[in-house]
Amino acid sequence: MCGICGIIDFQRRGQVAPGTLRAMADAMTHRGPDDSGVYVNPDHNVGLGFRRLSIVDLAGGHQPMANEEGSCWIVFNGEIYNHATLRPGLETKGHRYKTRSDTETILHLYEEQGEDCVDSLIGMFAFAIWDQKKRRLLLARDRIGIKPLYYTVLDGRLLFASEIKAILAYPGVPRQVDMEALSLYLSFGAAPAPKTLFKGISKLPAGHRLIVQEDGATTLEQYWDAVFPADGYTSLSEEECVQEVRRLFTQSIQRRMMSDVPFGVFLSGGLDSSFNVALMSQMMDRPVDTFSVAVQDDARSDERQQARAVADHFCANHHEVIITPRDFVDLLPRMAWHQDEPLADPVCVPLYHLAKLARDNGVIVVQVGEGSDELFCGYRDYTRQMALGPYYAAFSALPGVVKTPVAALGARLLSRGRALYLQRAAKGAPLFWGGVDSLPETTKEAMLNGHGSNDLALAWLNDTYKAREATGGKGGLLDRMTYLELKHRLPELLLMRVDKMTMANSIEARVPYLDHELVRFALSIPPRLKFKDGQTKYILKKAARGIVPDWVIHRSKAGFCGSASNMVQAPLVDAAVSLVQQDQGLRDLMDWQPLLDLCRRNRDGDTTTGYHIWMLLNLAMWHSLWIQGQEPDQVARWLGTSVEART
Repeated sequence: MCGICGIIDFQRRGQVAPGTLRAMADAMTHRGPDDSGVYVNPDHNVGLGFRRLSIVDLAGGHQPMANEEGSCWIVFNGEIYNHATLRPGLETKGHRYKTRSDTETILHLYEEQGEDCVDSLIGMFAFAIWDQKKRRLLLARDRIGIKPLYYTVLDGRLLFASEIKAILAYPGVPRQVDMEALSLYLSFGAAPAPKTLFKGISKLPAGHRLIVQEDGATTLEQYWDAVFPADGYTSLSEEECVQEVRRLFTQSIQRRMMSDVPFGVFLSGGLDSSFNVALMSQMMDRPVDTFSVAVQDDARSDERQQARAVADHFCANHHEVIITPRDFVDLLPRMAWHQDEPLADPVCVPLYHLAKLARDNGVIVVQVGEGSDELFCGYRDYTRQMALGPYYAAFSALPGVVKTPVAALGARLLSRGRALYLQRAAKGAPLFWGGVDSLPETTKEAMLNGHGSNDLALAWLNDTYKAREATGGKGGLLDRMTYLELKHRLPELLLMRVDKMTMANSIEARVPYLDHELVRFALSIPPRLKFKDGQTKYILKKAARGIVPDWVIHRSKAGFCGSASNMVQAPLVDAAVSLVQQDQGLRDLMDWQPLLDLCRRNRDGDTTTGYHIWMLLNLAMWHSLWIQGQEPDQVARWLGTSVEART
């Protein structure tokens, strides 16, 4: 796991300097505290920078790395789990290895297959290869989007990096808010790729590669998509599906145990993490290191009892950490700094402390449970949406003269959630907007003063669903929901919160539920085997039976550390108001009265406002740090003053 960056100067001015690359790479030292390196080509118009967190081949694997003749150079972030399997075939073709690293396998594979090398890779990755002979740069991001990669074009140069802060370390990169991305953030909790909140800075979408010619011509290609079977679902029986899920998940766990450093598991005591621990314990000759977290005096966040029970059952070496309210608030500016752009999920705080706990105990690699709920229908909200689907479709089909006044009446008489469904149906919008509690459209319009229309969100949704239909895949609402989650919320919110908070502590997180072979099979399983007899994740629970105790399998679903409604408490609400009041640029950007209204409602006992307050607080911190240029310590003082006054 590493941080990568680079520059290609289309005008061949010969000005790419090693010192500039080092400054960009050093902005990500937390991603790679063990080693660093730079490469500048003979023409001084291309450069690559690197920070390394040593996981495999600790003595070798220095980057940037060249092929045998020095004509191709690579910087790589991630892990390729099948690199040892690919190596013999490459050696028989004459490639001479200098290391045991997976980086070198990518490089030799590129020599054989060009940009199609990505099709042979199993793992998580973001890499860049400069081909001196073909005079082009290849950027690639893994199929699911586990690893990030950002880029921008400035003054005839393309800059890229694992984190936006490395791009901002290049002299003269402007810091402006992309108002369209901001509008989409308020709807979806993170800016959908390729947008970021920084105007002019893009993120490479999951499953895409970018080919950059020396003269500046660029080609963005999608090489993989979450394709549902065009000819229908798998013909396997239920029991055969159970066995295949078990086989693929076991294989995925085995692949992700590839490491030359200590590794462990984030354990909540729920099915996903417990299944992980159970299989790892079967494969190891020592106890599994497990890690759990809770917020002090907050029962909804505290799953330590369940996690201890699982750890005891599998004789794990268990570790715990408790976050105090002071710890929670003190982290926020650093959390926003590490995020680079707002991620609307308070789980970032416990994730950071969990990652720190692992690092403090000498564990450098952890396995996490992201992806299971999206692939196997683990959220009750999915089942509610499926039940609502026929009624929503019927209402949407009514004439506008009927549904428009009904929606207007519902806005006055119904709960916010139900009224929102009516309003969307009246506009002909899709039912499912992703697993994020969107800021209500009317609130968003009021805050943005017309700078970010809700039409943007609807257009993005429609384009995404159309892309899914273009794959030829069949299926109903659950498949559509899964596709949308795999295209946005999973790669750009859930996986980024894991990447940014673990790398903030210089540890690597691996995601066994998102092995692309398991993902591909999960997409072929019919919905009736994912939600059956009132059970979410039915097929996964059957696969775990006999491996995980029944009391874990039948445990009610709980969100990690609860949710924003319990984590966003009074001191944090006041801190949000304080921060907005301190940042004049932020007040000029948006109308923040709706935030003040949300905070007032929260103080009056409306905990449903918690997520939206968190979304806006995160945005406020990002703006103060990255647009206004405030130091984290200054933002911490603003937040801390409010908290001290409250407590």
